[in-house]
Amino acid sequence: IRTAISQKVDGLVIPNWVPEAEDPAIKDAMAAGIKVILMNAGGADKAKELGAINYVGSDEYIAGVSGGETFAAKGSKNVLCVNTIPGAANLEARCKGVMDGITAKGGKATQLPLPSTAFGNATAVAEDIKAELIKDGTIDGIITISAGDADSAAIGIQQADKVAGVKLGSFDLNKAGLDRIKGGTQAFAIDQQPYLQGFLATSLLASAIDFGTSLPTFPVLTGPGIVDAGNIEATLAGVAKGAR
Repeated sequence: IRTAISQKVDGLVIPNWVPEAEDPAIKDAMAAGIKVILMNAGGADKAKELGAINYVGSDEYIAGVSGGETFAAKGSKNVLCVNTIPGAANLEARCKGVMDGITAKGGKATQLPLPSTAFGNATAVAEDIKAELIKDGTIDGIITISAGDADSAAIGIQQADKVAGVKLGSFDLNKAGLDRIKGGTQAFAIDQQPYLQGFLATSLLASAIDFGTSLPTFPVLTGPGIVDAGNIEATLAGVAKGAR
């Protein structure tokens, strides 16, 4: 951000991943007359706090609610939200949304916070999920806070011999998850559509700089987009073009 300021750019599209580090630099950019749109991370509240033009991305809680509702629509009654980074506000919001979404539809969900030692350890995550499924035979849905964790969850479900009875969902996408959705071993994924985030954010910013335009829509949400068997082929076509 500070390099961009020194280069005297007209505008910045910025993911606000680490507010305590980025906020002072973003404020300095605005003080220098640079227009800013937040994208992907930070959210609408942070955009308003900083005075950014808009926020383009996903609302983690809303995405979670959509996931809970999707589980309910697909018949799941007892869902486990696996959180490999407990305490992280955005991931807690995802699981909270899942719990609220399915509860409103008559089901229930709980969060499984894994120890920090499990983060990035696919074997540990798979074993923890397997243990939970064996311990509680009523669990019929698993959702992970990342696509990578969904790979581990798929292994844990398989090792627990629960493939037929436990639906798998995930936040975000990867190739393995898309292949599972196409093959019928993953129920869905919640896509925040990052290509669309970048496309819309830069387009809106360029228009604001060149023409002084603005949108009454605030924030501009690019998710949640549910990817399941009904739209997997269209999604894979987007992947082939580099847009998903």
